[in-house]
Amino acid sequence: MWRPDRSLRGPEQATVRDIEGLNRVFAEAFTDRYSRDGLVGVRVPQLNHLVWRYALEDAGDGSMVWRDAEGHLVAFNMVHRSGTEGWMGPLAVRPDRQGEGLGSSMVRTGLDWLRTQGATTIGLETMPRTVDNIGFYSRIGLVPGRLTVTLVHDVPRRGTGSAELLSAAGAGWSGRLEECRRLTDLVLPGVDFTRELALTRELGIGDTTLTREGPTLTGFALWHSTPLAAGRPKDELRVLKLVAASPSAFERLIQAVQLSATAERVSRVAIRCQTEFDEAYLRLIDLGYRVHWTDLRMMLPGYPQRIPGEGILMSNWEI
Repeated sequence: MWRPDRSLRGPEQATVRDIEGLNRVFAEAFTDRYSRDGLVGVRVPQLNHLVWRYALEDAGDGSMVWRDAEGHLVAFNMVHRSGTEGWMGPLAVRPDRQGEGLGSSMVRTGLDWLRTQGATTIGLETMPRTVDNIGFYSRIGLVPGRLTVTLVHDVPRRGTGSAELLSAAGAGWSGRLEECRRLTDLVLPGVDFTRELALTRELGIGDTTLTREGPTLTGFALWHSTPLAAGRPKDELRVLKLVAASPSAFERLIQAVQLSATAERVSRVAIRCQTEFDEAYLRLIDLGYRVHWTDLRMMLPGYPQRIPGEGILMSNWEI
């Protein structure tokens, strides 16, 4: 009796030529996931090509894909490292190839890659209500941690004042980038977001807002305003990385981000706040931010989430 060829090859490094295949697997897999969670009728859209380019180039050698015997994309895992911080996402397996053990294999491959790259923090995020996912990652050895809460705030159409942007540094760009690297290393030694800052500038999908006390950099927030979904209008400024030297610097930075959002002509700001920073979380609530979404951070034992002794560092583990 004839049987279909279920062989696979991979992982291979993804390229921009794979974006169409990545988008198909992404939309199909996550639509199927929502359906199995009871959200029947929810259709996950494909992502903006620029968002995929950011994910691929940010992951670099960690952008892993698997293909079937005909060369069609079956699964992918975007594995990212920012200095000593390592995480995975998004990752998905085509619905017709789930249940074959590929998901477990590709997550273990990603974990191994991060270990060999020297990451000391390793994890991922998943939806806390998706018990199947939590059980799946737990069987691989990841353990549930704290929540990451997405908070949103409406942006006034007009703002008073303006914020300093990394893109406006001109000939001083490299010096400003080095300031951001030093501040990050001061707040949480070993973490480095300079690749993400440079890539955001290169792709033109956002910017970095800077705040100072006198000449000294005390905070920065990397944000994207390009739409996540293909064909959607620009309506949100999403903070991906945020570093502040102190609680007062954090508050000034939030105000500056809101000025940046007004200048971008978007309707709201979204900040993904790790709940380890309880005072910062409550301050955002006091400032009028609303809870919009939650994700569960799951960590590899022995590679924990590190918290600054002083200062605040929020790192978005999604694209």
